[in-house]
Formats: sequence, structure tokens, C-alpha cells
Amino acid sequence: MMRWLALVNEIYTEHNLRAANTKKWLDECYPDSALGEATIRKWFAKFRTGHMSTEDDERSGRPKEAVTDENVKKIHIIILNDRKVKLLEIADTLKISKERVGHIIHKYLDMRKLCAKWVPRELTIDQKQQRIDDSEQCSELLHRNRTDFFCRYITMDETWLDHHTPESNRQSAE
Repeated sequence: MMRWLALVNEIYTEHNLRAANTKKWLDECYPDSALGEATIRKWFAKFRTGHMSTEDDERSGRPKEAVTDENVKKIHIIILNDRKVKLLEIADTLKISKERVGHIIHKYLDMRKLCAKWVPRELTIDQKQQRIDDSEQCSELLHRNRTDFFCRYITMDETWLDHHTPESNRQSAE
């Protein structure tokens, strides 16, 4: 569209043609893709008022760029405060599209929805520290009583066995 605007602007300023004549000339040169006469008239009216720029004017409303550092931080804070928050709720709060919110969550925050909660794909610093503490505790038990330790300690192929029952999907969704 910018190319057409620049061409019509040149015709208006250089050749001093009227809108109807410009339409005929464009139809001859570009039979498959020429602009409509109404569009040409509208642009000529803008040119007559002195608006000769072929660049887009600033527009009010929502900004073009939704993926900003500020929005990424805001979304992260919202999710940390309520891990069960929905994409649409975040989009309504920040006045950006649901698609952009999903993009930020998945690509920038590297999170996914699991059992109705947003969870990071990687371990947090606290989770990493907990694993270090557990490993040190096991190592300490091993050094204190090696025989008893091997009787009590079970390992499998990196599958964690935990002594508590996790909440069901239904409980998690509530």
C-alpha cells in the first residue's frame, strides 16, 4: 500500500493529473492491481490539504508492540501471585491480546499449564537448593551407617518417589 501511496503522490505532484485520469493511467499500467478511484480521490484530498507524507500517522489506541520487558515482568508477577490465572484474565488486565500473553508465557517465561496451574519448565532456585539439601542429607546418612543406609535407600531410574499424595487434577483445578 505504501508503494501505491508514493506513486499516487508522485502523479499528483509531478504530473498534475486529476483523480479520474490517474485511475485510467493506473488501470493501463497495472490492469490486475490498480487502486480504486475512491481511494485515489481520498489521497488527492489529503495531498491538497498539504499532507504529502507517505508514512503512516501515529494512531491512538493499543501499542503495536505487546511483547515488552514491562509486560513480561507484569505477567510473571500476576502468575506468581495466582498460578491458576487464565490467559484471558491476564489479557484483560494488561489490555493485550490473549495470543500475545500466551506467547510471552511460553517463549519468554518458559512456563506451561500443568493441572490447571502455570509451572516453570525448569527448576526454581528453591527447588534446586532443596535437591542439594536432600542429597547432602543422604550423603551424611551414608557416611554414618553405610550398611543400614543401603537397606533403607531405594533408587530407580531418576523417578522420584514421594511420601505424600499429590492432589488430583480436580482438586488442582479448584
